[in-house]
Amino acid sequence: MTATAVALAALEAFRAQDRTAIEPLLDPAFRFTSPQDDHLDREAYLDRCFPTADRFTTHRTLAVVPVDPAAVLVLYEYVLADGGRYRNVEHLRVRDGRLVEVQVFFGGRLG
Repeated sequence: MTATAVALAALEAFRAQDRTAIEPLLDPAFRFTSPQDDHLDREAYLDRCFPTADRFTTHRTLAVVPVDPAAVLVLYEYVLADGGRYRNVEHLRVRDGRLVEVQVFFGGRLG
């Protein structure tokens, strides 16, 4: 799978809250970083961050930009249950068809 295909599959698994689909996409050395999470390992990500999709009423991908053969930037927009609308960017790094790192950059509240 290309880095883009892995990134899109991971986003779909997150939105569907399909842990069976996400687990094979995560490298054992996977790390997740956001302004709220500092280099979480695979298990911490699955326990703390993955089961949060129910906070969103909508979540749609706006752009997927390959950076190089092993990395992709994804811009997405989401609406929280409280009505707040936001955009974030994720930098996803892939090795051997699995995510090895995700860095999330938070955008501010929109409109």
